[in-house]
Amino acid sequence: MAQHSNVNHAWLLASRPNGEPTKDNFRLVEQPIPALNDGEMLLRTLYLSLDPYMRGRMDDSKSYAAPAQLDQPMVGGTVSQVAESLHPDFKAGDWVLAGSGWQSYAVSDGSGVSKIGNLPHPSWALGILGMPGFTAYMGLLDIGQPKAGETLVVAAATGPVGATVGQLGKLKGCHVVGVAGGEEKCRYAIEKLGFSACLDHNSADFAQQLANACPDGIDIYFENVGGKVFDAVFPLLNTAARVPVCGLVSSYSSGNRLPQGPDRTPQILSGILKRRIRLQGFIIFQDYGDRYPEFLQAMTPLVEQEKIHYREHMIEGLENAPQAFFDMLKGKNFGKTVVKVSS
Repeated sequence: MAQHSNVNHAWLLASRPNGEPTKDNFRLVEQPIPALNDGEMLLRTLYLSLDPYMRGRMDDSKSYAAPAQLDQPMVGGTVSQVAESLHPDFKAGDWVLAGSGWQSYAVSDGSGVSKIGNLPHPSWALGILGMPGFTAYMGLLDIGQPKAGETLVVAAATGPVGATVGQLGKLKGCHVVGVAGGEEKCRYAIEKLGFSACLDHNSADFAQQLANACPDGIDIYFENVGGKVFDAVFPLLNTAARVPVCGLVSSYSSGNRLPQGPDRTPQILSGILKRRIRLQGFIIFQDYGDRYPEFLQAMTPLVEQEKIHYREHMIEGLENAPQAFFDMLKGKNFGKTVVKVSS
């Protein structure tokens, strides 16, 4: 193994954002790497995953996971390599999936660390073969329960979750309509991913375009955005429609403040009741963690045979992580955002 540096670079969470996060919420520091104790190992971060859920972890509010701690490295999934090991189950050189966060090195006792073997694309363990792909697979197949001939609508259609949902829906024989931001992403969804249609949510007549693209209504809406996309989808949902909810990226920076305007809760609840709509939130590893091997077994051959296409938005250098994170929250990424931290 090559000798590693004795310095760790880390982005700490310096303060909690009020609304959209800014560079001031993070602080880049250099720290010495501590000596290992028995049962510990030193992980060198190769790839860092940037995901929308991180915005929620920056807030000090009750959720399905504890908030990120102030003055500690920002949380995040990583593909890492074991640089040194005093742990009986890991040796130097092992490739692992870990939660090292926004830093170049991390000391671990092995909790939450799993070997990933020799993948042709190690960073894919953070995307199509990791949490986003798993989210798409279980949310669509277990909650959405697609059947041939049904209409499936998915927002953020070229992101790592949405793109996978749409392609799995096509394999199940669904009429797949994507929603994305901009003409380039929509063209990609149709030409590369095989969607039947893809609509730009920035269009002035977006709601009318969606109605035209779904003449038989909507049977499954995979929800990961919320906001105006949900507003346009809801009236089109058919009787017994299924709505898996894995995220609401449009509202992550609004905190817990209620939006301005009339309260539409009674109208939405009435629609859910009369049309017997199944609207179900899920947190992938809490709800389906024991089924991850089943997912990997099903998804790996689909990816290898190019029945499922996958696109990464790779950013070079840990120093660029905050800006890449802000861009992702605004939808400026094209594909799964990953930061290459070291070679």
